[in-house]
Amino acid sequence: KGTIHLFRKSQRSLVGKLTHEFRLVAADRRSWKILLFGAIHLICIGLLLMWCSSTNSIALTAYTYLTIFDLFSLVTCLISYWVMMKKPSPVYSFGFERFEVLAVFASTVLAQLGALFILKESAERFLEQPEIHTGRLLVGTFVALFFNLFTMLSIKNKPFAYVSEAASTSWLQEHVADLSRSICGIIPGLSSIFLPRMNPFVLIDIAGALALCITYMLIEINNYFAVDTASAIAIALMTFGTMYPMSVYSGKVLLQTTPPHVIGQLDKLLREVSTLDGVLEVRNEHFWTLGFGTLAGSVHVRIRRDANEQMVLAHVTNRLYTLVSTLTVQIFKDDWIRPTLSSVPIANNILNLSDHHIIPMPSLKAADNLNPVTSTPAKPSSPPPEFSFNTPGKNVSPVILLNTQTKPCGLGFNHGSAPYSTVLNQGLGIPGMGAAQGFRTGFANVPSRYGTNARGQPRP
Repeated sequence: KGTIHLFRKSQRSLVGKLTHEFRLVAADRRSWKILLFGAIHLICIGLLLMWCSSTNSIALTAYTYLTIFDLFSLVTCLISYWVMMKKPSPVYSFGFERFEVLAVFASTVLAQLGALFILKESAERFLEQPEIHTGRLLVGTFVALFFNLFTMLSIKNKPFAYVSEAASTSWLQEHVADLSRSICGIIPGLSSIFLPRMNPFVLIDIAGALALCITYMLIEINNYFAVDTASAIAIALMTFGTMYPMSVYSGKVLLQTTPPHVIGQLDKLLREVSTLDGVLEVRNEHFWTLGFGTLAGSVHVRIRRDANEQMVLAHVTNRLYTLVSTLTVQIFKDDWIRPTLSSVPIANNILNLSDHHIIPMPSLKAADNLNPVTSTPAKPSSPPPEFSFNTPGKNVSPVILLNTQTKPCGLGFNHGSAPYSTVLNQGLGIPGMGAAQGFRTGFANVPSRYGTNARGQPRP
């Protein structure tokens, strides 16, 4: 029950929500610089696409795609500022850090798709190579290089800076690193610039501009137009090789995997937690990367029944919080129950059996296909069994069936088995009556440790 709103405000549309969030980001002065660079990049991309059409150069088109990627990186930087402004909500209890991870993943994947498109167009141009006009080829190269480097060095892009350092090195970085070691061996002062590894975005911008300069010179000297297609393939391969490790890293973050470089530290911390006072077991642990540089996790801790829950929770959190910033710890006490040995209740008179206790036996029913001695189905093809074994139980004497006729072996006497009527006439059909003793049986369903033997002592 609540207040009835007669004129409820209608929910905002998707465009309205995006406009509201954009105004929230634009209110911060730090975003003005990014918005300014974004507007300049849009103008630059428009000019480059026009020059690509006029020069008919696919290599310049591949290099222009790097400028489009720089525009995506500016959008990612705006999303990073928006994430810092937003607070966790009931819907997004862990915050909005995964949005910037998704932005990095989408940007790198789009760059790789652009590289695949360049490779497809280059394969078609090898069959029929068009003529390349070099009038604005060199100008477009330097304009794109200037804006790309100026954007990368002027704006601190936190998400891409983290990914470029955390992801594995590309093949271009490895080859440049080998060359840099040789150069730094001759000129040690360049080690601070080239080592340990260069920025992959700056490296690909310089390498792409160098490929375009070589293309311009070869076309101007020898009219070798196929070098434009070869340069486009080289730029596309460098773009794909640079973006692929970043896509893999951001994709693993989106899949909530545990970073490989922290698995050893997590195992060490969990071993320390398991040795704390009162902790019996640590189980159901799960740790994953929530955002760039943010590790989240959950763990269940079983403690002793006499342990202090708050004290154990404080110690466990103190140990794991050094590595896991967003941690959920569930404490539950040891709730052991002695296992039951019998699934049904046992009466007291069964647990304390006396020596003279007689259990009534069910009445014997005769059947046509039963042997009168063993009460088992008789087979016409085999002779009747000569022995019948009965295992009534522990400390219980077997039942002796009296028979007036014996079976001597080879003495020439008549032998056979007495019918049931003869046995019943002798008093053996009624428990407690007869010539020797009554019927007694054991209990297979009663656990022997709870019973007593004939002397009244507990059974082992």
